[in-house]
Amino acid sequence: MNLPIRPRRNRKSPVIRDLVRETELTPRHLIYPLFLQEGDENTPIEAMPGCQRWCVADLVKEAGAAHALGVPAVVLFPRIPDELKTRGAEECHNDDGLVPRAVRALKKAHPSLAVITDVALDPYNSDGHDGLVSDDGRILNDETVAVLCQQALCHARAGADIVSPSDMMDGRVGALRAALDSAGFSGVSIMSYTAKYASAYYGPFRGALDSAPKAGDKKTYQMDPANAREALREAALDEAEGADILMVKPAGPYLDIIAKLRAATTLPIAAYQVSGEYLMIKAGAASGWLDEDKVALESLLGIRRAGADMILTYFAKRVAERMAE
Repeated sequence: MNLPIRPRRNRKSPVIRDLVRETELTPRHLIYPLFLQEGDENTPIEAMPGCQRWCVADLVKEAGAAHALGVPAVVLFPRIPDELKTRGAEECHNDDGLVPRAVRALKKAHPSLAVITDVALDPYNSDGHDGLVSDDGRILNDETVAVLCQQALCHARAGADIVSPSDMMDGRVGALRAALDSAGFSGVSIMSYTAKYASAYYGPFRGALDSAPKAGDKKTYQMDPANAREALREAALDEAEGADILMVKPAGPYLDIIAKLRAATTLPIAAYQVSGEYLMIKAGAASGWLDEDKVALESLLGIRRAGADMILTYFAKRVAERMAE
């Protein structure tokens, strides 16, 4: 065949493939989500094999092990005891609460580790929603934002490097930025859940934290999975309000949204490979039909290729271990 152009020449050996590789995935691109709970013991999470709710002491050890492998950041999700949950979610801004204690312990043990905190009310709200709920069942936007500001300030006082509002209330990024700046925390970053979809992929996570809504759903504040242009509107608002990083959640089913945001902004883009994505890979591997490590790596590479600068993934430590090997 008379073919002057043969693309296979760039695939003919490992060294050539490495030279022309377009997308890089390393541990420094990963953020490790960690669940925590009160007490001195850890609890395996049935719906998320390989994950558990950590006590603070062991959380510090697990985060340190991942950091030693090159993972630069963790993000914390607390399981709050039922007796501390209230309609006003007051526990979310308790300076002696579970998250602030964990942040202080992490920063003391691992000063170079970036600690990210989730800012939302669902772990603390007896209604199980990300926002305050009115007597007639409405999610109250502005009243919720005021509580979120108290929560973010509590985390900043504890030493959090980044606060990450996952609530999807209107105007919360601007309010958080103003509250942090006025309190002297202008150096604390905001990683906004910019395009958080009302996804069926969150099921295992809600079971892990017992944070599912007691009534109704989250469709009045989380985005419709059918919408893409709306994500651009949310991104423009978050950027204008002072967000430092924009996030898409879930990641795998929304690669087009990651790509759209990457083209629309110069801000860093984060993507969250959520519990349902994780569980599908784990279940496929447990059946013997998938190679867990290879599929996990490929899925993360695809998220990076779509335009994500960083990925929140429960595979972070395992992937870093395999890369080290």
